[in-house]
Parts: sequence; C-alpha cells; structure tokens
Amino acid sequence: MAKPFDFPDVIPVFPLPGALLLPRARLPLHIFEPRYLAMLEDALKVPDRMIGMIQPVRGRESKHGPALHRIGCAGRVTQFSETEDGRYLITLTGVSRFRVMDEIEGFTPYRRVRASWDGFDRDRGAEEGDSSFNRDALMALLHRYFSARSLNTDWESLREADDELLVNSLSMLLDFDIEDKQALLEAPCLTTRRETLMGLLEYALRGGDGKEVMQ
Repeated sequence: MAKPFDFPDVIPVFPLPGALLLPRARLPLHIFEPRYLAMLEDALKVPDRMIGMIQPVRGRESKHGPALHRIGCAGRVTQFSETEDGRYLITLTGVSRFRVMDEIEGFTPYRRVRASWDGFDRDRGAEEGDSSFNRDALMALLHRYFSARSLNTDWESLREADDELLVNSLSMLLDFDIEDKQALLEAPCLTTRRETLMGLLEYALRGGDGKEVMQ
C-alpha cells in the first residue's frame, strides 16, 4: 500500500527544544552546528527536502541522546541562503505531523527516525477553520498577556489574520514550556489547539498558581 503522497519512510530529525513547527506554517531556522549542516546538505539532495522538527523529552535519555517525543512535524526546506562563514538561514514549511516508530541506527552525525504518517490526513488537506472561534476573547487575552510582559506586536495584523494562521503562529511564537508546545502540536484539530492556546494564556496570566498576576 502506497504511503500518502509517497512520504519517506525515514526522515532526519532536528530535536530543538521549544521550536514548534505546524502544518502549513513556516519556521525560520539558523543552522550552524556541523551535524545539522550535514543534515541540511543531505536533505537538499532529495526531492522531498524533508526535515522533521521534534521536541526532546526533558530529563530522559536514550542511547541516541535525549529521548524524543513520539509526535513531530515534518517540514520542507522552502528557502535557504548561505552566509559567508558557512552557516545557513533556512525556512521550513510544515507539511505533516508524523509518529516516530523507531530511531534508525546509522552513520550520519544527525538523528533519523522511521516515521508513520497515518492519522494525520487533516494536515495535508485544506487550511482549517474554527467555527466556534471567539476572536474578541482571544485578543483580550493577548492584550493582557503582552501587557504583563511588556511585549509589542502588530495588532492590526493579528486582527486580520485567518483563523489557522493566527492560532498556529501564536502557538509557534509564544514562549511556552516544551510540554505545552507538545500539547499544541498534538491537538487533533484547530479548535482544540485554539482552546489549548487560550488555556495556556490564562494559566500564564494567573502566574501558574491560580492567582491573578499584576496587570
């Protein structure tokens, strides 16, 4: 049976704490470590140009290094440029989440996994909507969150962004804990991700202990 879109069985993975990639979203990366330079060079040699972003599990080790969460998101290298000192600035565009079946033994300096793409058909379809989205409620939360942290943003762009772009961009950009980022990644649909995002914002505004922080 053919894999969906003939996605590769084995992909290189980049275990970068806190770096979240979601389907149809874009993640800029700065590549400079020799093992990840090798990973990028190898990825650019094959048609799919696929790299899997995945979160390490805090405090757990495997024989390959830090243990990995079971679900990550693969992206296609859609932009790259090389600096004069041999570093790369790249953009990954999210294609699909994947499930780690096992880690591949081999001779590459970077890590590779056997990936299953089953169960993530939604990622490869059209942009998602959120019929129960109360944008005013989310914007009110964001105003409080940004004010509490003395952060600035382009509020007009946030108000005009499509549902998926807004929720996924905030999920990727806001400074949440690794496990919280993983929960956002694993949300089965946009509505669940938006609900998770709003819950995390509310939790942060309570200082994580149930008490309202100063505004």
